[in-house]
Amino acid sequence: MVSEEELKSFMLAMRKRYDLDFTNYEPKSLARGLQRILSKNGMDGMMDLWGKILKEDDFFLNSIDDLMVNLTELFRNPEAWVRIKNEILCQFQKHDELKVWHAGCSTGEEVITMAIVLEDAGLFHKVSSLATDLSSSALATARKGSYSVNAMKNYEKAFKKYDPLKRFKDYFTISENYGRISPYYLSKTRFERDNLVDLNDHGTFDIIFCRNVLIYFDNKLKAEILAHLESRLNEGGYLILGYYDTMPNQSIDIFKVHDNSVRIYQKKIKQLVEA
Repeated sequence: MVSEEELKSFMLAMRKRYDLDFTNYEPKSLARGLQRILSKNGMDGMMDLWGKILKEDDFFLNSIDDLMVNLTELFRNPEAWVRIKNEILCQFQKHDELKVWHAGCSTGEEVITMAIVLEDAGLFHKVSSLATDLSSSALATARKGSYSVNAMKNYEKAFKKYDPLKRFKDYFTISENYGRISPYYLSKTRFERDNLVDLNDHGTFDIIFCRNVLIYFDNKLKAEILAHLESRLNEGGYLILGYYDTMPNQSIDIFKVHDNSVRIYQKKIKQLVEA
């Protein structure tokens, strides 16, 4: 197992070499991620990893997926998507434009899911979406929208819980080994590499997804990121977290809880104070 000292040395080196700050990542999750990299590449310990990183500059950046297991799938937690369609999107029917940010989009399943839900709600033609992730390889998969047939079988089960009347395969071109989403459903999305912890300004949005990302951070960094996401929401906009994400106490008051069971929160509307 990766020791505490090795973990500290790793975080310092990654900050100096790649300008990636893992200081406030949850230590146990980070250690497990490093162990996955070691095991996958047949390494005996951190010294082997250091040697690989020094010899191959892109090795670590290409191993981000192993460091941080991306918990994502099409229509994950289908009850959340039903509520998004029926309770959230209906509020944007009169808007000329709907801006959505998928922060930590991983391999794109969430982006595709939202596109289908937006079409069901009659809002796809209005949407402008940004999808960001730290992993270049995950973004490459997201841009293709191509997933294994085995994964597709699991995705179809979740889709049927969202809408039992529609045919899941109608959205995809199916080959022997893969299913690829129709390019139409990715046509409104811009994919960019971004490290969420850098708190970059991407503009403001009506809906922000940040699902199963906060689980990797300690409470201090969670609070900083949540404050940043709140600042990127338009008034009355919605933040949607994952089932495994929790808000630190200092962040609870900056959002209005819409439905805690599916982790949907709303930016509070500022009240005008009369003179």
